[in-house]
Amino acid sequence: MLVEIDEHGMISHARVRHARSPKIERGKRTGAITGIVVHQTDADTSASSLNSYKRPKANGAHFLIDKDGTIYQTAAIYQRTNHVGPLQARCLAIQRCKPRDFPAKVGAAEMHRIEMLKAPADRYPSNMEAIGIELVGRAKLPAGFKAIGEEAKWSLDKIRGKYGIFETPTAAQNQSLSWLVNALQGSMQVAQDEVFRHPEVSRKNLTEAQGANWSLPTAKP
Repeated sequence: MLVEIDEHGMISHARVRHARSPKIERGKRTGAITGIVVHQTDADTSASSLNSYKRPKANGAHFLIDKDGTIYQTAAIYQRTNHVGPLQARCLAIQRCKPRDFPAKVGAAEMHRIEMLKAPADRYPSNMEAIGIELVGRAKLPAGFKAIGEEAKWSLDKIRGKYGIFETPTAAQNQSLSWLVNALQGSMQVAQDEVFRHPEVSRKNLTEAQGANWSLPTAKP
């Protein structure tokens, strides 16, 4: 499926509402778009995320999908945004790393540095190559959870970041996600197997976007 994308990188389609926030844009891409990364906002409403995108030096993704399925485009496709974070090693996930590729106990920053020396085709898509899609959804701590030891001194946000469980996206969100991913793949020539959940490509809460499903039958254009 193809959609019209204007010269600024904004989709022209009735299903997509423009809510561009220049504060989250970090300059034009210098290479091709090679992948899509699916996130959850860790917020209860679309309004809170849209408002946060207007703050100086805010971070965000290119699209935001509300719980009712409404799609907002919040950044131009041809602009880079900071939504991925330090890359995981793709060769580890597919068991193709050589022993010399990563020193023992390599940290996140060093792993990211090593990955970014590789061609985009040999690693996960970074901020420069990836389109980001956020689904409105919050991580909540399990009932009765209580931090112990040093973790009891952490902020609530830090504790939720490690132990929180993200809510399952709504059926309307997944239908819109499926439509949007299909449209982006067709219009930007992104390969079918280059769509990832955020924790696959970076060091994030493993439950983020775990219920995201972009393989549903495509809804009507």
